[in-house]
Amino acid sequence: MKVLGVDPGLTRCGVGVVEGVAGRPLTMVGVGVVRTPADADVAHRLVLIERGLEEWLDRYRPEYVAVERVFSQHNVRTVMGTAQASAVAMLCAARRGLPVALHTPSEVKAAVTGSGRADKAQVGAMVTRLLRLSAPPKPADAADALALAICHIWRAPAVNRLQAAQAAARRTPAPVRTPKGTR
Repeated sequence: MKVLGVDPGLTRCGVGVVEGVAGRPLTMVGVGVVRTPADADVAHRLVLIERGLEEWLDRYRPEYVAVERVFSQHNVRTVMGTAQASAVAMLCAARRGLPVALHTPSEVKAAVTGSGRADKAQVGAMVTRLLRLSAPPKPADAADALALAICHIWRAPAVNRLQAAQAAARRTPAPVRTPKGTR
C-alpha cells in the first residue's frame, strides 16, 4: 500500500509518501513541503498548493491519501488556512478517485509514538526510526506528513477496504431496473 500523507497548511503543506503494510517494515518513498508566499492572497496560495499536490500525486501515484483532520485552535485565522489547505488536498484526491482518510493529530501521535500527547521532536524521532532514516525530516511539517501516512497504513486497513469498495461503487453505474409488469 502506498499512502500520501498531507499535513495541511497555507505557508508550508507537508507531504510524504510511505509504502508498506501493517506489521512489516515501511519505506519512505518521498518527503517534502509545498510552500506558498505568506504575502500572496489566499486564493493564489490555494492554487499553488493544488498544483504542488497534483505534482506529488502524478509523480508518486499513491493508492490512498491521509490528511490531518483540522482541529479547533484558539487562532481562527490559522484554523481557516489549515482547513482550506486540507480541502484542497481532499479535492485533489477525490478528483482522481483516491480514497481519503482524515486522522486527528492525537491519533497520529499515538500511532507512531504510543502517546497522543507526544511533541514534534518525539514524532520526528519515531518517524526517523520507523522509516530507518539517517536524520529526522525537516521541517516538522514533512515529518508530520510521513507520520500521517504511517498512521494510515497501521490503523486503517479495514477503512481502506471499505473506502475502496465505496469508490468503485461510485464509478460503476447502478443497473437500470424495469418495474414489474412493464416489459
